[in-house]
Amino acid sequence: MVLVLVVVVGWVAGLVLWADSRIEHVDALSGIENTEGTTYLIAGSDRRGGDAVDDDGTEGARTDTIMLLHKARNGNSYLISLPRDTLVDIPGRGGYKLNAAYAFGGAPLLVETVEEFTGLTIDHYVEIGFDGVSGMVDAVDHVNLCIDRDVDDKKSGLSMTEGCHDVGGEQALAFVRARYFDPTADIGRQQRQQQFVSALMDRVTSPAVLLNPFSQVKLAGAGSDSLVTSEGTGIFTVGRMALTARSAMSAGTLTMPVENPEFQTQNSGVAILTDDADIATFFDSVEDGSAEATAADGA
Repeated sequence: MVLVLVVVVGWVAGLVLWADSRIEHVDALSGIENTEGTTYLIAGSDRRGGDAVDDDGTEGARTDTIMLLHKARNGNSYLISLPRDTLVDIPGRGGYKLNAAYAFGGAPLLVETVEEFTGLTIDHYVEIGFDGVSGMVDAVDHVNLCIDRDVDDKKSGLSMTEGCHDVGGEQALAFVRARYFDPTADIGRQQRQQQFVSALMDRVTSPAVLLNPFSQVKLAGAGSDSLVTSEGTGIFTVGRMALTARSAMSAGTLTMPVENPEFQTQNSGVAILTDDADIATFFDSVEDGSAEATAADGA
């Protein structure tokens, strides 16, 4: 039994060190005065070059998924989707949709923009390449995702019938990126993205994956190959982030207040408009852990 324990511990340690060495790091943090608790900024990016042009006219790599994960000092945790179409003030650029910050200045400008918008200091930045999303799902064979209507969306490639289905990496990626078929657009996509995160965590922590060394190697390789993190944020921090996200989702959902989801801008099309006072109050309650999430079952 001792020998088995040594082998298992050695295997896990070696796998963790191998995965940690593959993570790419970027100088993303602003270094501003820290706020209470621990805050992670999670971005899903295609990381393409200047040939990518978003639907608001900005060029460069794009972030279709932006989430804020905060663990307050009182132990409460919150996972909040920040809609990519939220109208914000980007430092040095002016008023644009939130995802334009990444296109203009990469991770550092996205971090600075989110900090200014939320009032929370970002302690850890974690970026996941969309190719990695597909690879991670395929590494664990599938995830179970549910949808409330039949969908055949040519733009994203999402093709699902109403109900819950075990899907592979290609359809999982389409599931988190699709928005044009949904009348709620980016709001609906937020909900699907959080559902995907929960489904992937359930699958990763299942015995079929935890007890399968081949799945572990494939998952570690696919995950680490797709990660870009801030300096000092390694695989152990990413693991703590995953546990915090799991805790946040089990407690329920928290939705950012929106004043007008279809605000017509002059240069960037339709954007999501928020009220400064409402946003300040909302994120103050997130910081101190007093925000009340809606139960996961909708109660």
